[in-house]
Amino acid sequence: MENKKIQRQYAQAAESSTFCLNGFCNRNFLNGEKGGGVSQSAECLLLLDTDNILANYEHVVHTFGPVFDGNSRILILGSMPSVKSREQQFYYAHPQNRFWKVLAAVFKEAVPVSVDEKREFLLKNHVALWDVIASCDIIGSSDSSIKNVKENNMHVILDKTDIHTILVNGGKAYELFRKHCTQYLVGGNKPNVVKMPSTSPANAAWPLEKLIDIWRENILT
Repeated sequence: MENKKIQRQYAQAAESSTFCLNGFCNRNFLNGEKGGGVSQSAECLLLLDTDNILANYEHVVHTFGPVFDGNSRILILGSMPSVKSREQQFYYAHPQNRFWKVLAAVFKEAVPVSVDEKREFLLKNHVALWDVIASCDIIGSSDSSIKNVKENNMHVILDKTDIHTILVNGGKAYELFRKHCTQYLVGGNKPNVVKMPSTSPANAAWPLEKLIDIWRENILT
């Protein structure tokens, strides 16, 4: 069943104006007769390539801990660390991700560079940082490929802080938080949970200045 779902997704992608599979892209690559929403050529090609698609999945475990202390008041949650972040063992390590630029602008400080600087920056500004996912299956850094999710235990932070706001970085992280983590929001003083536009470079609809404005609005008010 899972194989069929993946075959169908990639076949539909093959019918778009640009077909990309295993890193090879060619405009109008397929010219087969259409039937049932996808071409016969696409179906045949993808039946052969399903094993390769599945082989790209990797089971990933979140291997570095959250940043917080007893003075943290805002919790920012991503989905799962990117490949670059997993390599560097810290959050938002990809140089094109705008997370650190956005927060530095919000707090009117220099952009932190080293892991120690980033950790100090967060704690000084009463910001906790973690991810929704403790482990999952994923292809590279692709949020859209995430499956078999095990969530992080939010009590680790929420029971030791007075977090009043949870800012969830991006639509996929928000979707996963709502699906897996709402059971951790208990008691009379539940944090306000806000879906934030992603700081990922893939979110081209939100230029840097626009991101800074909305993150500032939700952090400083």
